[in-house]
Amino acid sequence: QVLVMESGGGLVQAGGSLRLSCAASRIDFRPNSMGWYRQVPGKQRELVATIWPDGDSNYANSVKGRFTISGDYAKNTVYLQMNSLKPEDSGDYFCAVRSDARTYWGQGTQVTVSS
Repeated sequence: QVLVMESGGGLVQAGGSLRLSCAASRIDFRPNSMGWYRQVPGKQRELVATIWPDGDSNYANSVKGRFTISGDYAKNTVYLQMNSLKPEDSGDYFCAVRSDARTYWGQGTQVTVSS
């Protein structure tokens, strides 16, 4: 069974930085893409950033210019560098590893940005 694990969340002041890491193991397929989602209580999980095997990436408008996604498809790892953090960036961040059939999720890591 695929295992996806995130790390790197925490409490930071507005304007600060955090780097989230994600590693997927027990994979017997090449992911189509990997990405990060954010969820806050009472709201749907929203896409933050995606990276594809060719290195192409995209971002939610709210994080463009502040967040950078990177990944290593040989190691099935993906990272999210978050700079100039704002209180509205707070939430639970989930790593997603996508195959043809489904998306595999981690348990999430909490990010709290204080004002």
